Amino acid sequence: MIQNIQIRELTPRHLRQSCSNCSLRELCLPIGLTPDEMQELDTIITQARPIKRGEALYRAGEPFKSLFAIRVGFFKASVISEDGREQVTGFHMSGELMGMDAISSDFHTCDAIALEDSEVCEMPFGEIEELAGDVPILQRHLYKVMSREIVRDHGVMLLLGNMKAEERLAAFLLNLSQRFAIRGYSSSSFHLRMTREEIGSYLGLKLETVSRTLSKFQDQGFIKVQNRLIEIIDSDSLKKLLNNCHGE
Repeated sequence: MIQNIQIRELTPRHLRQSCSNCSLRELCLPIGLTPDEMQELDTIITQARPIKRGEALYRAGEPFKSLFAIRVGFFKASVISEDGREQVTGFHMSGELMGMDAISSDFHTCDAIALEDSEVCEMPFGEIEELAGDVPILQRHLYKVMSREIVRDHGVMLLLGNMKAEERLAAFLLNLSQRFAIRGYSSSSFHLRMTREEIGSYLGLKLETVSRTLSKFQDQGFIKVQNRLIEIIDSDSLKKLLNNCHGE
């Protein structure tokens, strides 16, 4: 398994293979980067830092120092409202970048909590930014990765804006399915790392609504639910819910 590989003992060729499904691939190894530049990046980046389930990668209000690429695992991003309630603002999995919320203010605006035992690669932003100034290819790829993450988050929020409960949950499941598929995992069978309450917080739904809608999808033959294991049986019907939403 990739998480058992000791990165710093690898050659640049093996480093390219080990980062093939990670956002670091585009940060560390854009086309045209020389072996010396790759080695310099390898010196800057702290790889395979472990984060236990339930631990915080960072907390809201902490000074911004680094970006983090998720090497293994799953995280939730959340904020605490004035009345003490948690509002989940996103879920992040292997190959995705976290910490960009703090670039403008120099302070993190949310908590990043591991939903399972995870590993991240830490990229000190000041050093990455300085190196990117000398390596235009790296700078361009850094902007592309950041832009893609921002566009994805905006896209999710736009999709959820005028949706009913069934449409929101269908969009959520299809989004997870697509993201797992991109990483080489099954798009039709996967475990939910988050609780139904956390899903409800993210989608703006009550816990009871999430549970009831999942049960309805199962009764309709769209999915099969076994605890946190989700099997998508009829993805076309889930997509049809979204198409009907767009057509209204």
